Amino acid sequence: MVPVQSFVFLRRVLLVDALASGGMGLLALLFAAPISGLLDLPASLLTQIGIVLLPFAAFVGFLASRPVPPNVGVWVVIGINILWVIDSAFMLITGWVEPNGLGYAVLIGQALAVAVFAELEYLGVRRTALVSA
Repeated sequence: MVPVQSFVFLRRVLLVDALASGGMGLLALLFAAPISGLLDLPASLLTQIGIVLLPFAAFVGFLASRPVPPNVGVWVVIGINILWVIDSAFMLITGWVEPNGLGYAVLIGQALAVAVFAELEYLGVRRTALVSA
C-alpha cells in the first residue's frame, strides 16, 4: 500500500487548482459585465465560464480532500484541464473571440496556468504510481 505522505503533493496541487478554478469561476460569474468591458470578451461567455468552473472546482476540491485521491478522478481533472487549454487556444486561433490586448494576455495566461496544473497533477499521479510499484 502507498503511504499517505506520497499523496501530499497531489492533494496540494488539486487544492490549489480547486481554489484557482473556484476563484476564477466566481469572478467570471459575479463580474461578467465589468470584466467583459475590460477584456473585450462577451459577457455571456464569461458567465458560462463561471457556471462551468464552479462545479469543476467543487469536484477538484472533493478529490483534494480525500486522503488518497482516486486515480480515475484525477485523470478526469487532467483531461478537462487539457481540453480547457485546447479550447482557449482554439478560441483565439479561430477568431471566435476577438479580445483586446489585455484580453489576449489573460486568455493566454490562464491557459498556461491550467496547463501547469495539468502537468503537476500528472506528475503527482506518476509519483504516487512509482511509490506504489
